[in-house]
Amino acid sequence: MDNIYIKRKIDSDLDTWANSWIRMPLLLRGARQVGKTTSVRNFSQNFDNFVEINFEKNKKAHKVFEGDLIPSEICRNLSYLVGKPIVAGKTLLFFDEIQACKPAIEALRFFCEDLPELHVIAAGSLFEFALEEITSFGVGRIHSLYMYPFSFSEFLEGFNETMLVDLIENSNETNPISEAVHQKLLNYLKIFLIIGGMPKVVATYQQTNNLLECSNILSQLINALKSDFAKYRKKMPDMRLTNILNSVANQMGNKFVYAHAEGNFDYKQIKECLEMLRMAGLVFPVVHTSANGLPLGAEINEKHMKYLFFDTGLYQNLLGLDLSDLLLSDDFSVINKGNIAELYVGLELVKASKKTLLPQLYNWVREAKNSNAEIDYLIQNDNKIIPIEVKSGTKGSMQSMYLFINEKQMGYGIRTSLENFGQHEQIKTVPLYAIGNVLE
Repeated sequence: MDNIYIKRKIDSDLDTWANSWIRMPLLLRGARQVGKTTSVRNFSQNFDNFVEINFEKNKKAHKVFEGDLIPSEICRNLSYLVGKPIVAGKTLLFFDEIQACKPAIEALRFFCEDLPELHVIAAGSLFEFALEEITSFGVGRIHSLYMYPFSFSEFLEGFNETMLVDLIENSNETNPISEAVHQKLLNYLKIFLIIGGMPKVVATYQQTNNLLECSNILSQLINALKSDFAKYRKKMPDMRLTNILNSVANQMGNKFVYAHAEGNFDYKQIKECLEMLRMAGLVFPVVHTSANGLPLGAEINEKHMKYLFFDTGLYQNLLGLDLSDLLLSDDFSVINKGNIAELYVGLELVKASKKTLLPQLYNWVREAKNSNAEIDYLIQNDNKIIPIEVKSGTKGSMQSMYLFINEKQMGYGIRTSLENFGQHEQIKTVPLYAIGNVLE
């Protein structure tokens, strides 16, 4: 297969960083295989020289960081090592898998202080674990950006559907999409829910249209992610992490119940596993908030927590669902096994959030006798709290939404489903394929 680069939203963030007046070394953070290295290599075309150091592969490069961490000396020695010039303003210096060389992480802040004119990018899928062992990281001297699998709009870009992306961005409840185009977008959404947004899987489907090959790659990616478990933290059994990852998948869409987790583990062990999976970027917590005002994180209840797996395709592979059966089915309820619509919406909100901060997802739950209510997601927009309720089809009760709006005196709520854009009283309808635009 040809290595065709698919445009990513982070491309513009990289341009902004490169042209900023006050520039710090850039750290790309996120789970393995989400496209960090590929995006940097594509971005390197803007420079005369590109020097890439992979600290997992290039063990000799570690020795460059054994002495004093003086940027000019580091660059001179790296230049001799790789046989390429490192010139400020003309060279992009890329440290990949930087978590494998902790002195290199410590050196980043000195590049900010002593050599700010040099463009330096670092990336590492297990960086968060290395950070625990470093006494001086250089807060305020390093710029972070978080990367995730493809969003739905990026997925459309991969199929050269830029016009559809623009159409979604310019549509709303008073300007809905034509029915024919709406159906076309739902068909794309169906594929995206099934194969997910991992770059290698998206590229494979784009070039081969072969679901079996996509399924094989998803299985390989799951195995690769699990093989990383041994690198997370010493004395943590791989099987324990695997069991808890499976438990997250099996409890998706519901409050995570520790007693229902796989394996005979106590509360502390399970909580530690969940935190490690979060640090690796494999799960995102959704925290209950009372939502009585802003910020949403001011009144949270961590005892009522949901967890989202970080990709719909990997999630369905983990559940053992047959991708070809899902694609051939016209019944969306079959595709929605395991509450995948709710998972997809949460992930789209993560991908649309500010890239410089860890994403925070919230929901609202009221558990009362004969009066249970739940709002899937709450977001902040223009200093207002906006409730979002996910419906996997085109119908469904909105009792929880009306109850929340009336109780909290909110202006409106969003129902996201297979329906086109529209509005009924205080409820705005946003198609599932457009939910990522809500934050933007």
